[in-house]
Amino acid sequence: MSDFSFWIILQNLLLATRWTILLSLIAFVSGGIVGLLVLLARVSHGRVLRILSLGYIEVFQGTPLLMQLFLFFFGVALFGIEVSPWVAAWLALTLWTSAFLAEIWRGCVESIPKGQWEASESLALSYGEQMRHVILPQALRIAVAPTVGFSVQVVKGTALASIIGFVELTKAGTMLNNVTFRPFLVYTLVALIYFALCFPLSWYSKRLEGRLNVAR
Repeated sequence: MSDFSFWIILQNLLLATRWTILLSLIAFVSGGIVGLLVLLARVSHGRVLRILSLGYIEVFQGTPLLMQLFLFFFGVALFGIEVSPWVAAWLALTLWTSAFLAEIWRGCVESIPKGQWEASESLALSYGEQMRHVILPQALRIAVAPTVGFSVQVVKGTALASIIGFVELTKAGTMLNNVTFRPFLVYTLVALIYFALCFPLSWYSKRLEGRLNVAR
């Protein structure tokens, strides 16, 4: 009976893991797109754009992701708009991810030697051409390792979506525990699955960082 229950629990957790992975991928990709736009505004010559992008980053980095989830799920409903847990989780994680990625990438852009900017200016390149042809390609190489590393935080951040009813790995674990009354088994399996998702990303990030440092 215990073996049978173990496999049923594991099977249900693995099924829920699909939604954790899907939400992580969607939030990371959409957050990367928004983060790139925020980055371009953050390093632009326009003072207003820099101030707005800095405010955006400070808001989403300076407030808990849990509160952002609550605002998107419950706060929007105050205006008569119904938002599903899936949409609320996607929006909150996307904006949260974009704020952190924009700052990570800003550091990479600013790490490019000043001589690269001056050399591209001497070629009469516009600011947009400088970014596209000279600065961003070099910054991309530096940004790969920390970007992959941050993906671990996105995966773990999806666990908070359980609080608004989105059934991912953590929520499935809670539901199974309420049915089976076997918290040690259920949450041990949940932790092991998260480890299996996050450890390869952490390992790959460190390996990339080491290889890029050697290359430099």
